Amino acid sequence: MSNSADFPAAGSSPARGRRIRPVRGLTVGVFALAGLIFFTSFNTAKGTNIRTDTSLLKLSDLIQERSRDNARLDESNAALRQEIESLAERDDGSTKAEDAKLADLEEKAGTQKLTGEAITVTLDDAPPNATAKLPGYPEPQPDYLVIHQQDLQAVVNALWQGGAQGIKVMDQRLISTSAVRCVGNTLILQGRVYSPPYKITAVGDPEKLKRALAASPAIQNYMVYVNVYGLGWNVREDGKVTLPGYSGAVDLHYAQPAP
Repeated sequence: MSNSADFPAAGSSPARGRRIRPVRGLTVGVFALAGLIFFTSFNTAKGTNIRTDTSLLKLSDLIQERSRDNARLDESNAALRQEIESLAERDDGSTKAEDAKLADLEEKAGTQKLTGEAITVTLDDAPPNATAKLPGYPEPQPDYLVIHQQDLQAVVNALWQGGAQGIKVMDQRLISTSAVRCVGNTLILQGRVYSPPYKITAVGDPEKLKRALAASPAIQNYMVYVNVYGLGWNVREDGKVTLPGYSGAVDLHYAQPAP
């Protein structure tokens, strides 16, 4: 978390330019600039009303639209994959031993459902009007009051270290290539966007998972902000739950040199 900001040096002031043009020349320059702005605005809008044109979506609206599209594509992909697997099972020529090996690999890859005892960890932003609850701590900066990428990563890593057999973040199963990333105060996971509170569910031995969370230095640091500024933190035993199988694409995407 960031605790500092850069400010202008004390006593500094903007450089002051010399006034060398007469008032008439300045007036002409102002009108010329106004004409340029008008022309640029007209050319950009192409005759549309910039303030009311509904086709000019906000970036946040576009992101949410793409997130919903990705969710629908994931569902379609999962249905097609299930259909392909059903057709392949009819006459694939494989032995029972080969089928068992394939099922084991699919379970380890996270593409199949997983049922077992689980816990859920919930993280949430602090109230916007939060103040320091304990003496000796500074009043919070905005950065102190929101969930950061490293907080989510710390929980996921601790759960893996605690022997989690599978993990779900929000409604998506994690696999080996999943990346938990935050942009601003939103989570972007496998092409979909989420807002807090964030829920992370792990299947495994509940006691071992909770001990791993408590032993994590990164989570211990997070708990300071929970106790001082009110960041959200909750660990709940869920009993037996079923995690969904990962339904997205499994191909690797990587940068390539430009031709």
